[in-house]
Amino acid sequence: MRAEEIREMGKDDIVARIRELEEEQFRLKFRSATEPLEDPLRLRVIRRDIARLKTVLRETATAATGAEAKATTGGAKRRTNA
Repeated sequence: MRAEEIREMGKDDIVARIRELEEEQFRLKFRSATEPLEDPLRLRVIRRDIARLKTVLRETATAATGAEAKATTGGAKRRTNA
C-alpha cells in the first residue's frame, strides 16, 4: 500500500484498515508461534502498512489542527525570550 493511495482514503476508511491489519497481524503472530508460516515476510509488510496508515492519519490530524490554530491566532506563534 502506497502513501498516495492512503491519502486518497477517508479517515474512517483508514481507521478501519488499521483495525483489519492489526487483527491479521495478531492472527499471524499467534499462528507463527505454533507452526511455520507460508509467508513470514507478511508480518513485516503488515507492520509497515500499519505504520504508513498511522503516519498519514496523524499528518491529516496535525494539518487540520494546524490550520485551525493559524486561523484563530492569525498566523504562527512567535517565541519570545524573557
